[in-house]
Amino acid sequence: MRSLAWLVLAFAPLSVFAQKLPFDTSALLKIQRLGDPQLSPDGKTVAFSVAQPDVGENKSIHSVWSVPLEGGNPRKLAEPAERPRWSPDGKQLYYVSASGGTSQIWKMNPDGSQAKQVTKLASEADGEVVSADGKYLVITSNVYPECAADDACNTRLLEAQKLNKVKAHIITSLLFRHWTQWQGKTRTHVLSYNLENGKTVDLTPGTRDVPPFSLGGPDDYAISPDGKEVCFSMNTDDVPANGTNADLFVVSIDGGEAKKITTGAGADSSPQYSPDGKFLAFRSQARGGYESDKWRLALLERATGKLTLPTDAIDRAINSFTFAPDSKRIFFTATDRGHQAIQYIGVEGGGARVAVSGDNTFDDMQFTPDSRTIVFTRQSGSNPVEICKASAGGGSATPLTRLNDALLNQYQLTPLEDFFVPAPDGAQIQSFVVKPPNFDAKKKYPALMLIHGGPEGEWGESWTYRWNAQIFAAAGYVVVMPNPRGSIGYGQKFTEDIKLDWGGKPYDDLMATADYVAKLSYVDPDHMAAAGASYGGYMINWILGHTNRFKALVSHDGVFDLREEAESTEEIWFPTWEFGGMPWENPEVYDRWSPSKFVREFQTPTLVIHGELDYRIPISQGLELFTSLQMKKVPSQLLVFPDEGHWVLKPQNSALWYKTTIDWLDTWTKQK
Repeated sequence: MRSLAWLVLAFAPLSVFAQKLPFDTSALLKIQRLGDPQLSPDGKTVAFSVAQPDVGENKSIHSVWSVPLEGGNPRKLAEPAERPRWSPDGKQLYYVSASGGTSQIWKMNPDGSQAKQVTKLASEADGEVVSADGKYLVITSNVYPECAADDACNTRLLEAQKLNKVKAHIITSLLFRHWTQWQGKTRTHVLSYNLENGKTVDLTPGTRDVPPFSLGGPDDYAISPDGKEVCFSMNTDDVPANGTNADLFVVSIDGGEAKKITTGAGADSSPQYSPDGKFLAFRSQARGGYESDKWRLALLERATGKLTLPTDAIDRAINSFTFAPDSKRIFFTATDRGHQAIQYIGVEGGGARVAVSGDNTFDDMQFTPDSRTIVFTRQSGSNPVEICKASAGGGSATPLTRLNDALLNQYQLTPLEDFFVPAPDGAQIQSFVVKPPNFDAKKKYPALMLIHGGPEGEWGESWTYRWNAQIFAAAGYVVVMPNPRGSIGYGQKFTEDIKLDWGGKPYDDLMATADYVAKLSYVDPDHMAAAGASYGGYMINWILGHTNRFKALVSHDGVFDLREEAESTEEIWFPTWEFGGMPWENPEVYDRWSPSKFVREFQTPTLVIHGELDYRIPISQGLELFTSLQMKKVPSQLLVFPDEGHWVLKPQNSALWYKTTIDWLDTWTKQK
């Protein structure tokens, strides 16, 4: 009998043995999340950060790893640890760790041995950059403005704050809270730290947060190649909540009066010096108060003050950039129709050329000293971030890390496909689609439309841990991810077409996409659902009042009442730009596009999700929506996370989020 059983198995189809599992939340929470690759000065080793979810502890564990450039097994060097940065001689790795109880800068040998704490600041330390001469660190720290870098003074005030049983806030100006935190009496400042004697100097004294909270992109401070100067970005608007006008300043690394070197109305950020010290490059926006204005690459010749915009002719925003070792070229990334290649352009101008491309998202570029090899991160909608290398002259990418291969090889991940549909006004709207595992074109599947946030955001060939399309596809849905008006990567006009029109052209774009999807032979048009967060949540709330074509909806941290949102959010410049002023200045626009004005039409079963710590879209928006649904007797459910903000970040919370969302969708779309 045993031999007969063996013969049966021997001639069984290979698929029996190769069958892979559907990708689910438990798999998502096992993925090691790589980033921040840092090439050693000799070009032989890449250090990088890894974040690993710990579901039991409901947090992520951060560690620093390294891998040889010529190949080999990656090895873990330190934990908890993140943000590795090499000393100029390559003999030390600096990193951030809270292993001593507070966030401080540490150092270790390249093999992970002899770890030693460097800073011991009461105000803590983060964001280290090492000067090219190896004499200084430039760090960020949360100091009391009246104390600056006086550690004894900061210690005294921090202890007094801990002992004070009154936790009330007294507010006299905007901005008084941001994302998930109230602004206290401390401010983030940029400090220099002398590695020889431990002397610490506040380079950005005053009441401003420096660097300002980021609008995206690389670090907002840098050290000149000669180690003498620090350039940083600071918001110079009278009221930081009202504008985005960040300018660049330079100051001696030993401290002193800072000099303002940019004068534009928009944000100037992410300064980087060329290796030869001749240029300072940075990202620049022309208009203030508009966080999604096109990011241009600006190049300042330090000796003459001559400013050029080498990528200005490219109708795409510049996301990240770096100089080639010879200082003659700048390599950069820009999102284009859901993809992101690595391109380069000469400092003297000329056309941009592609260095690394493919159906992926590439980023975090670094070069070996001889300029022959480029190191970067690569990801797609079906593969999380791994670190790769390629010839700087072009060629295919070679993975340096495969930390997630063993895990992901157990699961069936579906490649993203894309399609375009014409909007009513003729604009071409791109969408990505992810099909279920073991897809059978002869079957009919329920469809789930995911609507991205921003609204100036996008769906693309990149991996995500929130709203992961692979999980929804594995649950049996054809997942559609449209990029309607307002999305980035399709030209600046396409992005700006959403202004004053939140429920207009973007809604038409989405409905045109839904019409197309409903006609696909493998989609059940009577069992379609839609879900989204932030602006995506707004659009779900708008859909509630304007169509009953969906069987179920999910609104996460969505805007419900535009007037209240404008008067309770923290970044006031946002509603001012999007709606042409505050509610008392342009009431007709707020009334026209507010979902709260259409509650009488609500009929579709809706799951409402919100984080109590969300100060971008306060929880009152979710509570008002749920109350309206309940009073209208529309089937609805409310999921509130007391310990989450605009995103669900904690592993156990994430697992509950996915389960609740899929259960809700299944309830309404898989009924016959």
